[in-house]
Amino acid sequence: MPLKKSELYSSLWLSCDELRGGMDASQYKDYVLVLLFVKYISDKYAGVLYAPITIPEGASFRDMVALKGKTDIGDQINKRILGPLASANKLSDMPDFNDDTKLGSGKDKVDTLTNLIAIFENPALDFSKNRAEGDDILGDAYEYLMRHFATESGKSKGQFYTPAEVSRIMARIVGIHDAPTTNNTTVYDPTCGSGSLLLKVGDEATARVTLYGQEKDAATSGLARMNMILHNNPTAEIKQGNTLANPLFFDADLGDLKTFDYVVANPPFSDKSWSKGIDPLNDTHGRFRHFGVPPAKQGDYAYLLHIIRSLKSTGKGACILPHGVLFRGNAEGDIRRKLIRMG
Repeated sequence: MPLKKSELYSSLWLSCDELRGGMDASQYKDYVLVLLFVKYISDKYAGVLYAPITIPEGASFRDMVALKGKTDIGDQINKRILGPLASANKLSDMPDFNDDTKLGSGKDKVDTLTNLIAIFENPALDFSKNRAEGDDILGDAYEYLMRHFATESGKSKGQFYTPAEVSRIMARIVGIHDAPTTNNTTVYDPTCGSGSLLLKVGDEATARVTLYGQEKDAATSGLARMNMILHNNPTAEIKQGNTLANPLFFDADLGDLKTFDYVVANPPFSDKSWSKGIDPLNDTHGRFRHFGVPPAKQGDYAYLLHIIRSLKSTGKGACILPHGVLFRGNAEGDIRRKLIRMG
């Protein structure tokens, strides 16, 4: 019988939240989302020839279940399950399932991890047999949990989650739905967070476009990579690093930054440390050569200028910025005037 999304989401959220104890929601979400990821790929790809995801022998969810109740369960999850999975699929910075400071020590940790694994043993979560509205059910559940954990922890959703409504509006603004897209059409998010904005824009295209993203936070970039896989975009390129100080997408023929058909972003507002690690006046990529250098304590235009530099001559971009960029003067006023003249 097909799973009902609403029932799945609420059941996962309530069950996982009951086990959280005193752990901060922003930390606990990593453990829950990784288990959700391991369960899904195990159900879908274990034993499948030529699968886009490699599940090494002994590193499936079933092998994780076999560790329940063992005194070294956390250490074994790290070594036998997550380590091989991360290495085989270029996943970065998986959470430490043997961290006493977050999961408790001794029996407390054993019980917490054992009970958490048990949640995902629910027969209703057999994703090899149950499908709802295609294979996005797990990807959507993944984003549902991220959104709820973000709200509960008191952190801005925008740190690693762009609301679906905003993402869809941005997709409409850049016009990707009505464009003649192909597999060679490229979409890039330089501050991709968990990848939700990138995925929503890609979904609006009539073809399966190629997705690229970079994220500064190591743990969040790992979530983005998993999110791509859960939404059937296993070939999406997600790289970890500071986009302004160390952009990681290059065009070998040009010997400079890669350019894209579409660029979308929800960068950190008014980033006060945006210039850390670079010399803006001598930027090797020429991002500030034509329009000027943004103020040291206001990084909004720095991200916007990176986006402009990353667009093809026929490319289109959309970026969420605080409304202050429309009114602030001095260096930002100069940049704004030059951008308007260019348009």
